[in-house]
Amino acid sequence: MHDATTWARLRTDNAEWLGPWEATLPKGAGAGISSYRDMIRTLRSRARKGHAMPFVVTYDGEMVGQLTVNGITWGSARWANIGYWVARSHAGLAITPTAVALVCDHLMTTTGLHRIEIAIRPENAASLRVVEKLGFAKIGLAPRFLHIAGDWRDHEIFQILAEDVPEGLVSRLSED
Repeated sequence: MHDATTWARLRTDNAEWLGPWEATLPKGAGAGISSYRDMIRTLRSRARKGHAMPFVVTYDGEMVGQLTVNGITWGSARWANIGYWVARSHAGLAITPTAVALVCDHLMTTTGLHRIEIAIRPENAASLRVVEKLGFAKIGLAPRFLHIAGDWRDHEIFQILAEDVPEGLVSRLSED
């Protein structure tokens, strides 16, 4: 909870940068999360149930973004999806690929998930570079996949499987 001010400043300062990629609620969906406190409360509840893992992305000890593991599915599926953002001031510094790699390695080793998925708008060159750098496989296009920036938007779907990276994703960062 002590990060509320920093998080709000980052979101305000980066509204234009993040706006084209931000999830929005479609008409008639009701009220969304209205505050940082509500977001944290919701994420903590989902994490306790084993459905999500929220992370703060830091650089030199400073919050610069967020990465959230959502849709954790257990049983025979053992998969999840990842969403993330980073402040514009810190884009291009390999922070996001590093955060994604660290979290994926944790999910596939410590947590025991088999498949990690990332959905990216085809126009989002920076995010496409993240999955390219880490070697995620493109598995297809999902038309009108998520409500983003006020409308249903297509997304390319990427995945990485545990057996694809027995050495872990972090090891791929040094190869680039």
